Amino acid sequence: MPPIRDKFTIHSKAVVCQDVELKGDITIGSGTIIHPKATIFAIAGPIVIGSGCIIEEGAVIVNRKKEIMRIGDDNLFEIGSRIECPSIGDFNTVSTRARVHHTVSIGSYCVIGAACLLVPTEDEILPDYTVVYGPSAERRAWSGRGKVQEADLRRKHADYLKETLPKFNRLRRGDGT
Repeated sequence: MPPIRDKFTIHSKAVVCQDVELKGDITIGSGTIIHPKATIFAIAGPIVIGSGCIIEEGAVIVNRKKEIMRIGDDNLFEIGSRIECPSIGDFNTVSTRARVHHTVSIGSYCVIGAACLLVPTEDEILPDYTVVYGPSAERRAWSGRGKVQEADLRRKHADYLKETLPKFNRLRRGDGT
C-alpha cells in the first residue's frame, strides 16, 4: 500500500489545535472546532467535515473506505468516541466512548449514547431522529422536541470554545503544518 499523502484544507474560521493528529486528505469546514488530542485518519479515502462540528479530546474519526467520508454540519463527537461510518447527517451527537462501525450510515438529529457499540454485520442506515442507548444498543425514535434549544446550547458551547481554546493551545493552519 502506498504511503498516505497528507493534504489538509482547514477553513479560516475553523479552530483546530496543533495537538490534533491528522493523516490523509482532510477538509475541515467553517466554524468547526477540533480539540487537542483528537485523531482524524483518512486511510483509504478523503474525509470532509462540515461546518460547526465539535470534535472533542480523544475522539477518533477514521475512513477505511475509498469513498469520501462525509460528515454534515453541527455534529458533536464527544470525548473518546470512535467513528468509522461513511456518512453522517447534521446535528448528531456521538457521546463519550461510543463506537460507530463502518457499516453504519447516520441520518440527522441522531444520538448515539455513552459507551454504545454500534457494529451491525450488514450495512445499516440509522434514520433521522434515532436515539441509540444502553449496553445492547437499543433504539427508539426521538420526537424532535427541544431541538431548537439543543442547537442554541451547541452554538453557545462553540462560541465558548472558539474564545477559550486559542488562549491555551496553539492552532493549526490549513497549509498542512
